[in-house]
Amino acid sequence: MRAGPINYDFNLPNLSKDALDNVPTVAYGVPDIDLKIRVYINQTNTDKSIACLEARLSNGNTVYQKAVGWIVAIIAGLGLVASAITSGLGHSNTAAHVAANALSLFGFFQAQAMIGMSSVSLPPIVQSWTQNFQWSMGIIRVEFLQRICTWYQRSTGGRPSTVLSTLGSTSVHVQKRAIEWGNKIISNVPSRLLKRTNNDNTINEKVTTTIVRGIERVGFRANIEMTNIFMTGLIFFVFFVVLVLGLVALFKGYCEVASKKGWIKGGKFQDFRNGWKIIMRGILFRLVLIGFPQMCILCLWELTRRDSPAEVVLAVFMLISMAASLGFAAFTVIRLAKRSVELHKNPAYILYSDPAALNKWGFLYVQYRATAYYCVIPVLVYILVKSMFIGLAQPAPLVQAVALLIIEAAVLIAASVLRPWMDKKTNIFNISIAAVNFFNVILLLFFTQVFNQPGLVTGIMGVVFFVVNAVFALILLILVLISSVYAIVSKNPDTRYQPMRDDRGSFIKSQTQLTTELDALGATARGETKSFEDSSSLSGFYPNRADSPAQSLQRQQPHSPLESSMPLFPADSSARSAPPPTYQTQAPYSRAQNISPAPRNITTSPFPSSPSATSNPAQYRMNNNSSPWQRGAGYEH
Repeated sequence: MRAGPINYDFNLPNLSKDALDNVPTVAYGVPDIDLKIRVYINQTNTDKSIACLEARLSNGNTVYQKAVGWIVAIIAGLGLVASAITSGLGHSNTAAHVAANALSLFGFFQAQAMIGMSSVSLPPIVQSWTQNFQWSMGIIRVEFLQRICTWYQRSTGGRPSTVLSTLGSTSVHVQKRAIEWGNKIISNVPSRLLKRTNNDNTINEKVTTTIVRGIERVGFRANIEMTNIFMTGLIFFVFFVVLVLGLVALFKGYCEVASKKGWIKGGKFQDFRNGWKIIMRGILFRLVLIGFPQMCILCLWELTRRDSPAEVVLAVFMLISMAASLGFAAFTVIRLAKRSVELHKNPAYILYSDPAALNKWGFLYVQYRATAYYCVIPVLVYILVKSMFIGLAQPAPLVQAVALLIIEAAVLIAASVLRPWMDKKTNIFNISIAAVNFFNVILLLFFTQVFNQPGLVTGIMGVVFFVVNAVFALILLILVLISSVYAIVSKNPDTRYQPMRDDRGSFIKSQTQLTTELDALGATARGETKSFEDSSSLSGFYPNRADSPAQSLQRQQPHSPLESSMPLFPADSSARSAPPPTYQTQAPYSRAQNISPAPRNITTSPFPSSPSATSNPAQYRMNNNSSPWQRGAGYEH
């Protein structure tokens, strides 16, 4: 008899009823149960133990189901598609709500996957549950893709791992709580690779023992070689971006053909057809934001592994390019908002009145209220810092757990105090996600065994982790599914949501289905005659032209609707009997005197009889009179 793994599956037949009754009922019902059995072999005559056999006990049930990953991926994708369709149909309020909830749901899935990527010794049920969401990090096995990754690594000077192909001679231990001796091996062998001989008397028989944890554990459970994990995530991210952009281009072509053939009404998706290039850029930026946590973790982790020189170069390039593009977008949003505050005393004016800025940079701020535009910076910093601890601190599980606890606690406190999202429901949605993420990292700290709790307590915590997250994920999926279906099938889904308190709806340009009169009224209320569609508006500066909003709306003190030089009540009877003041005694439409449009006969027209005024009343009114419905919305200066 010699020490080593026993690769045999066997049953224990003919067990007595008393022996079966001693097995706890939980052993039959709980999936991925964290139990092990230890058998001592004793000598019959001396009753001395001469051997020991230890094995993990399993009931064959697991919470890792591929169908779960497909279902949650489809529902999350449905939310993004529904927001895109409703936005193209002109329902901007609905599109903003559905997109915000879908992105938050996707972020929750990525947070679940990050728990599985941590190098903490997780209970089996937690490993299996988090494995359901590794698709959100690009960890998906495709057979031919693995061959491509291996070929690329070899051709660029790397040495592919062969753990999966040599399982017959390699004993792979997925690090979990039950392997107490694994930590000692790892502390003595930095490469986590231990070679030993089973028996000195056995010639040329060697067994390699490999312990996988963290990101390596995730790849092993997905049947992906450790050296192919980075390239797999990178290829899937690039494929996802190309696929989405290709579908958008095909939809643009379909809209043009359908419009000419009369399959759809001429005004449908008109905004998308006119500005599809800018919308395409906005979609590209949104995809970069979605994939930023995934690529940030994998790129930083690849820098510690260095599978091949070419892969290191790819990791550096992807990390810098994605961080730089998102940083530039965030800086542009901050600059636009500050420019809007300087000119119009309202950050929502430029952020929502310029279609180019809204379609290109709106992915960073539409889910927040207008005054919380600055939240784009903390969100990007949160993703970057969290990814750094996941990707770079794989050898230090306790450091990972403590850092994640501090990060999630700060996020929960900030979200609860600031409540930066667009309305109450969206705030509740996101604060609940932050609370569950904080609860998860608390359990993660216990999984590190820093408190030396009994093994049974850790196993129970693993079950609690699964139950809480499964129920919460189900609730989020139902909410997103209902809002997505309602947004698609309803004729007017905007009635389901209340108008935003930041009054962004009054700044967004009228859509094509509105009447011409409402379009003119909206343009007059916004105080503009042309779109902000030019390069200078995207950088926060307007062109120096006469009809520019920055030129037509100069900074002035707000005017009172009552003349300050005239008393509210006449002082004598002659003044009391005098006729009401009219515009006849003043210069025509003087700015100083013509403050309120109320004192005029009901049949009088507020516009002069000059041809220039009657031909363009909106421009005349914008230059000479402060509209009463503009007051309080950031227009008066």
